[in-house]
Parts: sequence; structure tokens; C-alpha cells
Amino acid sequence: MSREEHIARTFVELADTLVAGFDLIEFLQQMTVRCTELGDITDAAVLLTHPGSPLYSPAPCDPGIGLQRVLEVALQEGPGVEAYHSARQVVPDVSADDTAARWPRLVTQARQAGYAPPSAVPMRLREDSIGSLLLLHTGDRSLAADDLRLAQALADAATIGLLHARTVGRQETVNTQLHTALQSRITIEQAKGILAARRNIPLNQAFGAMRRYARHHRTLLSQVALDVIDAGLLPDVPPARPESAAEG
Repeated sequence: MSREEHIARTFVELADTLVAGFDLIEFLQQMTVRCTELGDITDAAVLLTHPGSPLYSPAPCDPGIGLQRVLEVALQEGPGVEAYHSARQVVPDVSADDTAARWPRLVTQARQAGYAPPSAVPMRLREDSIGSLLLLHTGDRSLAADDLRLAQALADAATIGLLHARTVGRQETVNTQLHTALQSRITIEQAKGILAARRNIPLNQAFGAMRRYARHHRTLLSQVALDVIDAGLLPDVPPARPESAAEG
């Protein structure tokens, strides 16, 4: 598949929020994965909110402890928070001395995890703001303009899809998923740990096994997590890709 075809397919995925069995967590996870596949972005995370809630990160990823710490701080300070409140892209100059002074904890955690200071784009349509998309990359330069434009386009498509779902009779469903997304993430993270321990595999492989099982059986990722915790479900682990394939 060419890059252009991959981009086109991604926009179709992000527009299809009216499909039966729509899973908000899987939807947001898909967007962050596509960011890393299509751009020079190492990791991406959605910072989301709903009425009466502060920003939180609802979509589970495969983070090491370094990325987890970055996300914890990014909910309190930095480009993700500023992009949400200002409805503008926030792209720090990674070589500027004042960047570390502006967000001292975030820049410190990012550098310890091997990232440059992160950027962020808003998830907003006119007066409706639902959060931001945090973009993490490595190297000593700011995020490239082309990657930033693509990330903003993906964030816009996801925001339009979610808000459109609200306006065509599914507001209760989407709002309920927004409200429960954080609890679902906690459940998924717990199940990931249980499966990793029982299968003696890394956390990212455990997460991949649960996603694969959910897709094969056409069920929600959060339901698979509950089955792992409550019923002892042990999904098969996908075979690891050869190093040469992973590098390509």
C-alpha cells in the first residue's frame, strides 16, 4: 500500500463513527497509531475532556515507564494543555532556552525518556473543544511542518467524526463513552498486566493480543479486558515480527 493510499484509508477510518458497536477507545488508539505510521512521530497520545472533567488520556498505548511519566506531566502542563485551551497548535523551539523554563517538568521528563520537547494540536471544531493530540518525536529539531499538518488533519477528522456522532441521535452513546473512557483505560491496563504475567510476555505484546482478539471476535477491547480479569481469558499472542520486517 502506498503512503497516499494509507492516508486515504486512515481518513475513512476516522470518519466512520456511525458504525454499529463504535468503540471510542479503539477509535482514539487507531488515530495515534496512524500518526506514528504516517509521520516522523515516535509516539502520540490523545488528551481528552468532557463537561466537568479535566484533561485525561483515555486511549491505552504501549508505553514504557518513561512515556507514562511524560503523559502524567503532560496532563498538567505543556503543549497539550495549551493547545486545548487556546485552540491553536503549540510547537516549541527545541533549541530555545526558554522552552525548558516554560514547561520545566515536562521537558525534563521528555528528555529523560529520549524525546524532544513535545508538540500538540487541538481537537476542536468551531466552539466545540474536546481535547488535544500530543505529538512526541526524537532528535534535535522541532517537528516538521508536514508532519504537523498531517497530525492536525487527523485530529480534525477525528473531532468531526466524534461531534457528528453526537448530532445524529447518538449523543447519549458517545457522551457515555467519553465519560467512561478513563475507567475503561484503567481496566485495559490492568488486564494487560495480568495477561503479560500469565503469558510471560512484554506488556506491548499483551496489548496486541487483546486488540487482535477483540477485532477477530468483533467485540470491544474493554470487554476483552474484563474477560481477562474476571474470566481468566488468555488470548493467543501474535507471533513477533522478524527484526528485518520491523525495521522496514
